Amino acid sequence: MQGCGRVLRAAGRLGSVAASPGASRGASCGPGERPGGRGAALPAGPDLRHFLRAPPGPPPPPGPERGAAAGPGTVYLETYGCQMNVNDTEIAWAILQKNGYTRTKEVDEADVILLVTCSVREKAEQAIWNRLQHLKALKARRQQDRLPLRIGILGCMAERLKEEILHREKLVDIVAGPDAYRDLPRLLAVAESGQQAANVLLSLEETYADILPVQTSAGGTTAFVSIMRGCDNMCSYCIVPFTRGRERSRPIASILQEVKMLSDQGVKEVTLLGQNVNSFRDMSEVQFQSAAAPVLSRGFSTVYKAKPGGLRFAHLLDQVSRIDPEMRIRFTSPHPKDFPDEVLQLIQERHNICKQLHLPAQSGSTRVLEAMRRGYTREAYLELVHHVRDSIPGVRLSSDFIAGFCGETEEDHQQTVSLLREVRYNVGFLFAYSMRQKTRAYHRLQDDVPADVKQRRLQELIAVFREEAARANEAMVGQSQLVLVEGPSKRSASELCGRNDGNIKVIFPDAEIKDAAGCKALVRAQPGDYVLVKVTSASSQTLKGVPLCRTTLACSKA
Repeated sequence: MQGCGRVLRAAGRLGSVAASPGASRGASCGPGERPGGRGAALPAGPDLRHFLRAPPGPPPPPGPERGAAAGPGTVYLETYGCQMNVNDTEIAWAILQKNGYTRTKEVDEADVILLVTCSVREKAEQAIWNRLQHLKALKARRQQDRLPLRIGILGCMAERLKEEILHREKLVDIVAGPDAYRDLPRLLAVAESGQQAANVLLSLEETYADILPVQTSAGGTTAFVSIMRGCDNMCSYCIVPFTRGRERSRPIASILQEVKMLSDQGVKEVTLLGQNVNSFRDMSEVQFQSAAAPVLSRGFSTVYKAKPGGLRFAHLLDQVSRIDPEMRIRFTSPHPKDFPDEVLQLIQERHNICKQLHLPAQSGSTRVLEAMRRGYTREAYLELVHHVRDSIPGVRLSSDFIAGFCGETEEDHQQTVSLLREVRYNVGFLFAYSMRQKTRAYHRLQDDVPADVKQRRLQELIAVFREEAARANEAMVGQSQLVLVEGPSKRSASELCGRNDGNIKVIFPDAEIKDAAGCKALVRAQPGDYVLVKVTSASSQTLKGVPLCRTTLACSKA
């Protein structure tokens, strides 16, 4: 989770709340207001006019857009950043929908615009500032037409830059951090009265376990289920612990309920989400609170003491995979330290748990890894990679890398290049380092690698990754891959697109094929179908092939 550059220090303290006076517990005065107190002048009391009933008049005319019987408003949601933000969008929408809001896909039709934001890199934040400039003109037009428009910033950027967002050009009406989505209806009500409102309080308990997100993924074939929030790893470069708070996990029962609901809706692939997903620890059941802490991967350590008790990720993965044998299960993003053998064995044994793991390395240099506080050496990481490949034959690997971290030398960079070549990942996420305020690196280290050097190193890493990924993918040419169809290819209506077990995109012709279930008639594959595809060509990012037959997950593994 990284990118490039430094931003201004945000004013105010973490966890401040701005809203209308007396709005709710934890609220304080809005910007520009002074709280009442001892010696403050009392407001004028009611006079006789307040107790006289006004004569009945004609009913007010319906509003220009919503009509007399409409709810509180129409909302437009826009999502930036990681998949956790997509899930946050679904949670926020579930809360607003329950409170009577309607949703639109057209920004011009909305009277509430909410941007779910990312703070991992400066580039992500700049995208939001640029978007707000576009919305400024829209809001000015609405004011001229007397059609109020409320704009809100949600998520990590709201948590990090609350004061700056509220005061910069006075454009934003509400600010809500990742743990404040339940408060959105109240914040919007405050904003409707003409005041700015904010809630960026971080919680030690909030997981939104009782809220079933409204899934918004296209086609309904795949879905994401958040199982935990926050992170305790405190890597020196990472802002996540400061924008999403400490680790806390959802009760397993609520996760299983959501996955079962998705299965009933026909969803064929679920990805379990968390900032450190495999450190899952459900403490909701008393009888498991004294369980021993799991053993870390060999050669790995943490900055915090081992946490005993709770139901762990292996138990959750086991239970989720039993719900629907025709539903694929993935999870992201894990930390390499939390891969006990029982998790690897479960992945190898269950046909519906994808044989694909994300192992974020961040660097190939032990010296840089120590500065990042990753808790492992290059050698320990490579030992884990070999152990994973021995435990799960044919597993596909993906990773994250940061170019140009504080103090990175050319020799450190070359060690990362050599790690990319040695491991040969199928999928990679590579970024130039971006210094983030509040992080340990911001306070203890120097962002001393010039921007042009960061970019050169990043481009070298990307080139090496693509070269090695192409070789890894070319090894699948001539093989048959089971593909979950997601829909038409973006480049051609005559082709379908899906992903194989290793999460690699596969494109093949939309043609009539046999059905392995024994149906004599030829069929055309639909989104949500499993299709066996023979790979004919490969690049660093995509496989192409010809469809052989429609099948099922269980049959293909048999």
